[in-house]
Amino acid sequence: ERRKDLVKLAHKYGENTKVALRNVRRDGMEDLKKLEKDSVISKDDHHNLSDEIQKLTDEFCAKVDIHVKQKEQDILSI
Repeated sequence: ERRKDLVKLAHKYGENTKVALRNVRRDGMEDLKKLEKDSVISKDDHHNLSDEIQKLTDEFCAKVDIHVKQKEQDILSI
């Protein structure tokens, strides 16, 4: 029973981490919009950079999921 509680806690930490990643992504996107509005970067640069930010966010969210699954297996196998 305690192990199941620990697994739930690990999932909660994983979800909090993904929320934090999405917040960082949102801030980055807002910064890109400001730069484009101020004519510091072009529309093409904005599009390319926003795609890159999204790819990085997806990559790190996938890594968080992998680590949570590994931790779940560790907790339940002991």
